[in-house]
Amino acid sequence: MISYIESSTYSPEVQQLRRLAMMVEYDGARYHGFQAQSNAISIQETLEEAIFNLTGEWLRVKGAGRTDSGVHAQGQVVSFDTCSMYDPSIFAQALNHYLPGDISVKSVERVAQNFDPRRWAISREYRYTILNSEVNSPLLRGFVYNVRRPLDTMIMLDAARLLEGEMNFAPFTRALYGESMNTSRIVFTCSVNRTGNMVFIDMEANGFLQQQVRRTAAALLEVGLGHLELNEFRTLSESGKPGVFSNVLPAKGLSLMRVNYPMPLFSSERTLNVRVGEIFEESHI
Repeated sequence: MISYIESSTYSPEVQQLRRLAMMVEYDGARYHGFQAQSNAISIQETLEEAIFNLTGEWLRVKGAGRTDSGVHAQGQVVSFDTCSMYDPSIFAQALNHYLPGDISVKSVERVAQNFDPRRWAISREYRYTILNSEVNSPLLRGFVYNVRRPLDTMIMLDAARLLEGEMNFAPFTRALYGESMNTSRIVFTCSVNRTGNMVFIDMEANGFLQQQVRRTAAALLEVGLGHLELNEFRTLSESGKPGVFSNVLPAKGLSLMRVNYPMPLFSSERTLNVRVGEIFEESHI
């Protein structure tokens, strides 16, 4: 039976235990989501296996977002505890050697021992990508949803703006959410932009309900196709009724773009700030 290292299992006398954070990019097509499952391959267990191959430790990694089956990520944040003395930069290079080609570690940093990638996050950014073309793209088909009819992206943007701010997003999630479930979220930005025949639906929020982004994208698509009037979209969005928007676009068009924290987490994002020590260890081993 595999036993995983957790920070709580270590006594204060163990001085070498370190917590590392990784920025991870992956193509989620062949994975059944981020979270480990007993009968399907996941991002989490694939990362844990690579760490074992490098360090000999079976470590339980924690992710900032539990992406669903088939969803991609460009900026997933993962943390884990290790007694290995490899420099963080070595971790990044070595783990990529052991990882399959559809998962890549982009950066590794040592962080404070109480850092939690999910609880410390102040927002997450997702993007849904639509190829608005009569002809599908063989090169992009694993990462976009193809819509052949012309889309009115300006009216889609008007609808998207109605979702900004704090509101009850129950209409954009599964109907199984009961009345006792808190379905209120703060959406900081919701936008629709076109570049050529590519349409990008971007959302940043303090948290997301299950399937919220894909149901939002499906509803905005109905507006863009002329199947749903803007006033009707507004009324349904503000209804508070779980599962009102039942259509869910395919997972392949969705990607977790970025997870934001109170301070820049990785060296490429760092800015000079006296409070960096709140997240980062003062020294790196």
